[in-house]
Amino acid sequence: MNDEQWLRVCGELQRIIGRNSFKNWIERIEFQGVDEGTASFLVPTKFFGDWVNRNYGDKIRSCFESEGVILEQLMFRAEESPVAGIALYDGAGEPPRRRATVEELESAESSGLPGAPLNSRFTFDQFVVGKPNELAHAAARNVALHDTVNFNPLFLYGGVGLGKTHLMHAIAWKILERNPGSAILYLSAEQFMYRFVQALRDNETMSFKELFRSVDVLLVDDVQFIADKDSTQEEFFHTFNSLVDQKRKIVISADRSPGKIRGLEERIKSRLQSGLVVDIHPPDYELRLNVLRAKSEAQVGVFPNIRLEDGVLEFLAHRISGSVRVLEGGLNRLFAFADCLGQNDNLMIDQKLAQECLSEVLRASASKVSVDEITRKVADHYGVRISDILSHRRARSIVRPRQIAMYFSKNLTTRSLPEIGRYFGGRDHTTVLHAVRKVSELERDDVQFAEDLEILRRMLEG
Repeated sequence: MNDEQWLRVCGELQRIIGRNSFKNWIERIEFQGVDEGTASFLVPTKFFGDWVNRNYGDKIRSCFESEGVILEQLMFRAEESPVAGIALYDGAGEPPRRRATVEELESAESSGLPGAPLNSRFTFDQFVVGKPNELAHAAARNVALHDTVNFNPLFLYGGVGLGKTHLMHAIAWKILERNPGSAILYLSAEQFMYRFVQALRDNETMSFKELFRSVDVLLVDDVQFIADKDSTQEEFFHTFNSLVDQKRKIVISADRSPGKIRGLEERIKSRLQSGLVVDIHPPDYELRLNVLRAKSEAQVGVFPNIRLEDGVLEFLAHRISGSVRVLEGGLNRLFAFADCLGQNDNLMIDQKLAQECLSEVLRASASKVSVDEITRKVADHYGVRISDILSHRRARSIVRPRQIAMYFSKNLTTRSLPEIGRYFGGRDHTTVLHAVRKVSELERDDVQFAEDLEILRRMLEG
């Protein structure tokens, strides 16, 4: 068969399947010839070839027959790719071009490729595990490491910056590491809606349906976005059902549990709740500290001339009680600030420098708890009177609660040491500083005391 005949086959295919489908699929295959009843084609990926064969194979054979060429089979050979990556899509109904390199995935958003690249930093190795996220981490690894799981979908929910997206990317990377040929699609619910609307506009809904229902793993972020969007919910529901019936893996995330997403159809809520629903809690002090330790080690590699004074990470873990994203951003800012000051000389970051650099972050993260409330809750916890804590009594049963109240007043409010000292019976700021240091030492050395302190901290921050 010559090139002229192949061009006529292409013309007939375009007439049959439509211009957009032809451009998306047939234009991207390379005809290599016919040998003993087998037509060979070069395709970007195995998934691409399988999709074309399944959806257009009969039409291709028919067009070849009109040129007098009888085919027994079609053979699709995938191009070799340098690095395994996620399947990339251009928009509604468009297929993966090929496997992308890590660099392409990270730069996809700025280069006009799809807005759902995989971040190479978001792997399981880079995820810091603690009590608030250990169940979500275990469930995510279960999905990534096993071909079949006892739950589908996995639904992760929690506030901004707690690690939902990180875990979804980690799942994709681990599956691709184990099975490089897997067809994985990660995107936001907003992108799902955009592609569906585009498919409706271009009369390409069948291509859209086939594409989204042919993946091995579908990961959809921020599913709350499709609430109140009826047509998108309808398509999402059918896509969801199709993948579940085929035992394909689905991972969904949202900012709240399925039952609390207003405007989401009850049948979708029911489907989402049929799998494993896991809440990712805000990081506690221990997790915040571990995150800062892990991130600071990475920063030292970038800025070898900068060191952290003992106690700085503990100070930040106490004062920045928000998300992991805020913690990491604050630490990045601190090292960059110190690097500008250091001018290639060795520089030690102390607490004073940290306060100066991160004053806005610390103010934004400051708890609304007041010194009055701290004193009241500490007094209730230890069974003493507020008047005793504010007095000059030196009994041990009073001194320790007073020191703890001073410690939390320093770490959970924006009040200065002199202000705190005046509140607690007109004491000097050095007395407050001594109390803070004493409580910090006990927290480090006494496990029982540390657990008791953590209970109090959760009560105050909650």
